[in-house]
Amino acid sequence: MENELYQSEVECKRESEEIDFSDEEKNEKSKTSFDCHICGKSFSRKAKLVIHERTHTGEKPYHCDICGKFFSRNDHLTRHKSGVHTGEKPYHCDICGKSWTQKGNLTTHQRIHTGEKPYRSDICGKSLSQDSDLTRHKQIHSRGKYLYCDICGKSFSRKDNLVIHQRIHTGEKPYHCVICGKSFAWKGNLTAHRRFHTGEKPYHCDICGKLLSNRSTLTRHKQIHTKGKYLQCDVCGKSFFDTHHLTTHKRIHTSEKPYRCDICGKSFYENSYLTTHLRIHTGEKPYHCDICGKSFSHGPSLTVHKYIHSGEKPFHCGICGKSFSRNYHLTTHKHIHTGEKPYHCEICGKSFIRNDYLSSHKRTHTGEKAYHCDICERTIWKITSESKSLSDDICFTGFLHKQRH
Repeated sequence: MENELYQSEVECKRESEEIDFSDEEKNEKSKTSFDCHICGKSFSRKAKLVIHERTHTGEKPYHCDICGKFFSRNDHLTRHKSGVHTGEKPYHCDICGKSWTQKGNLTTHQRIHTGEKPYRSDICGKSLSQDSDLTRHKQIHSRGKYLYCDICGKSFSRKDNLVIHQRIHTGEKPYHCVICGKSFAWKGNLTAHRRFHTGEKPYHCDICGKLLSNRSTLTRHKQIHTKGKYLQCDVCGKSFFDTHHLTTHKRIHTSEKPYRCDICGKSFYENSYLTTHLRIHTGEKPYHCDICGKSFSHGPSLTVHKYIHSGEKPFHCGICGKSFSRNYHLTTHKHIHTGEKPYHCEICGKSFIRNDYLSSHKRTHTGEKAYHCDICERTIWKITSESKSLSDDICFTGFLHKQRH
């Protein structure tokens, strides 16, 4: 947990490390401590505190005279001008292609992919990826954990970590996503959340090459390679590498749907499905394509959409070689080779290779006609080439609106 907290507040740490002072200021030995009244972080000089406080206030006094962008620090403005307006980013990651204006940033970034932790504590042997993390870790040994949470009694070696911890109890969420408005208690969680909007996946599995959006997901993913899938469903035999995924999977068999929409009453197996569903009611589409500007309510929909621009079809059939832009389409395609029809009608027992085929079939039993024409007011079960040929071009467009109950 402490590593996550360190990562979440790394920008505050970086700001205090990168500030340049005159020799006179550097030689000054002040015993005064300047504390941030928002997060509790302490500084030895007031100038450092002033710069740090801008992370909370949003103040950006430095202005680019080329594009008008504002910055909280002068050195960030200088870097911006050399990197953005000249276009020069000479330091490239050969794994994910991301580029930087400074070599040190590239070196630190590459440890995300390699998992390298070159800084080792000579006291307890713990390894860390950055020198600043090691410095803070050593304070645990030198000072102990003498700061206590007055609610649960947990102890901390740093005041800022205690303040961050207390948000668990108070519910405070000071970090806000400017795209969708969602709030977070930790800055690191906001950073990880933004990747759902951008589609960025900076964490690379060095075993199978899979890219993931955050470190914890990469850690869980690697368990597939090291431990295998050792938790088995007692109904269908499918295996999983953690209890959460097994529990969620079992709801398919039990039909348990504990997450219910308060607006329309529809229920879901997972909370994430409910969150996505609610956007149908709100109209929210927080995922934006940076190429054409199209917006989506669901992150994976944006990922699949981008394949239209790139032409990429990353999912390949090992039997016939056919490629697909979505894994679901590959899975469905494989049923052609295996003859498997996993979707069964509980009324007549007929089976289908795709779930949407089953849904259409069920309407023959219920009498439901899912497609309603806004022009002639007819309804049909499904749109086929035959139904299209029976309608004129104007009327047929009306059938593209699916009834919702």
